[in-house]
Amino acid sequence: MSTHVLSLLVEDRPGLLTRVAGLFARRGFNINSLAVGVTEIPGLSRITVVVDVDELPLEQVTKQLNKLVNVIKIVELDPASSVQREHMLIKVKADNTSRSNVIEVVNLFRAQVVDYAPDALVIEVTGDKGKVDALLKALEPFGIKELAQSGLLALGRGGKSITERVLRG
Repeated sequence: MSTHVLSLLVEDRPGLLTRVAGLFARRGFNINSLAVGVTEIPGLSRITVVVDVDELPLEQVTKQLNKLVNVIKIVELDPASSVQREHMLIKVKADNTSRSNVIEVVNLFRAQVVDYAPDALVIEVTGDKGKVDALLKALEPFGIKELAQSGLLALGRGGKSITERVLRG
């Protein structure tokens, strides 16, 4: 099995996300990451799905997704020809003795402290999976109290857009 990143351009309709996720679930595929948000075109949303699956079953799911009325376009994004980023908030134990060491690690990874408390810091990091995972590993010795991670966001590199066809009508 290999990891695949799909970018779906869809009409912004209630229940569509459930139908999309259901297609993967019915095939027994676990979705590793799912992110949904608005696009530059009112009424359209972008769904970014990360799934570990073999090539042939993925092709079958893609064909079924294309049959959904509200799905406009599906593109598989290759890591080499796309920009892929994750976003994470991490709450780390940080008292007077460890705070400067935690901040040093945060700065090393070009992350940011976004909240300060006497006993903890909340850190925000954006980057590829390797960077986010490395920061987590570096912060583990201090004590991770809590974390929240968004789904992967991805766009193809270069000037082309999956929405160009829609804009031209």
